[in-house]
Amino acid sequence: MSLGTDSIGKLLARYAIPAIIAMASSSLYHIIDSIFIGHGVGGAAISGMAVTLPIMNIASAFGAMVGVGAAARISIRLGEGNKRAAERILGNAVLLNLTLGVSIMLIFLLFLDPILIFFSGGNASAETLDYARRFMRIIMFGNIITHLYLGLNEQLRASGYPRKAMYIMLISIALCTILNPLFIFVFKWGIEGSAWATVIAQSVCLMIQIRHYTSPESFLRFKRTSFRFNAKIVGAILSIGMAPFILNVCASLVTRFMNTALLAYGGHGEYDVVSAATFDGDVGDIYVGAYGIMNRVILLFIMMAQGFNQGMQPIVGYNYGAKQYGRVITTLKYTIICATTVTTIAFLIGFFFPNEVASAFVDSSRSATDRAMVEVVAQGLGVAMMVFPFVGFQIVAGSFFQYIGRAPLAMFLSATRQLLFLLPMLLILPKKYGAMGAWASMPIADSCAILVAGTLLFFQIRKLRRMEHDVRFSRHITP
Repeated sequence: MSLGTDSIGKLLARYAIPAIIAMASSSLYHIIDSIFIGHGVGGAAISGMAVTLPIMNIASAFGAMVGVGAAARISIRLGEGNKRAAERILGNAVLLNLTLGVSIMLIFLLFLDPILIFFSGGNASAETLDYARRFMRIIMFGNIITHLYLGLNEQLRASGYPRKAMYIMLISIALCTILNPLFIFVFKWGIEGSAWATVIAQSVCLMIQIRHYTSPESFLRFKRTSFRFNAKIVGAILSIGMAPFILNVCASLVTRFMNTALLAYGGHGEYDVVSAATFDGDVGDIYVGAYGIMNRVILLFIMMAQGFNQGMQPIVGYNYGAKQYGRVITTLKYTIICATTVTTIAFLIGFFFPNEVASAFVDSSRSATDRAMVEVVAQGLGVAMMVFPFVGFQIVAGSFFQYIGRAPLAMFLSATRQLLFLLPMLLILPKKYGAMGAWASMPIADSCAILVAGTLLFFQIRKLRRMEHDVRFSRHITP
């Protein structure tokens, strides 16, 4: 395969550009939902969606665990020239996504109200919880579709079809963009219309993926014999996929504590732009809604950086399996440069144009609540993204360990920013500084996580250089 011979720059462009578009499109789901809901329903509905964010992260964590884990294993097996093993991994990934998708759907639908109350910290208003409940009921009914759709797209990229994976994501986002205004503004379905738009768009794309994997022309195909659970394959998928799973679960817990802190202390700090003492309304809900907007903007650029990771994954996996460690190191360097460029651009936008970003989501002339939400976003975005230029490096470093099969280290790096650094800050700073303390927690945690990732990556590169030297030496002396 060309993964082992073509220039790294060409390969990264070939695989990363479609992946960036695909990952950015995935993030645009949430942005499009928020923009149409913000302008069509109002800021209170955005606050409701913000409450659902940690719940959706947990649901998607299971899908990411299977999708990323299976994609990494498929790349390594293809690098070894073992296509049959790659197809067995594909079949087991589908079975896992079906099992997890049904289980999560049932659990979340049966206990939706207690789950919403828990993730809001018990402080959200009745209006906010009602919007969250109405949105999540529909999203959870489509959870099986979401798991299969996202998982199969990961395997498409890993098996040599990055452009097709990109087209499928673009079709999905296009459908979502068309259906959202139709359901919200024409049919007057409100927040439920946005949820239905997402589920329908993903269903259409899942049909396209199934057709691909059943076509005789596809490199990897669904084989009846592959749809049997294999404990060894499942264990391998989950061991590598555990890193993104932990990352998503940690993100959900952090979002829960962020929402709780903002609901309890937002507007009570001396640096907060909207004061609870003077504003006539639920100030905590405004800050939660503002965080929901900020999170979607930040996530967009993180997904773009992750797109470079996705492009790196088949190249690193194949060459690591083929013992071409020099190419692995070169791919890593290129990916770090590209991802850091993306996060630097994000910092410049968030720091210099925060009002324009906030106004894209909420019409400040609509109500005092919406106007206040724009002010909060404009303040919080600049603070939260203070060290964002270096976040791209940390994102690539964490994923790199996952792609070379070092699952425990990848899991550790996934947890450091969220649990070891950000969570303690959220428990301390908002009590004293209000919402400003919550915003400041993010760059502090990012700085600490970057230092840890840099240290571990330094030693891993040294090890890869030694391995490359050993391979060259053994080839030299082989008769």
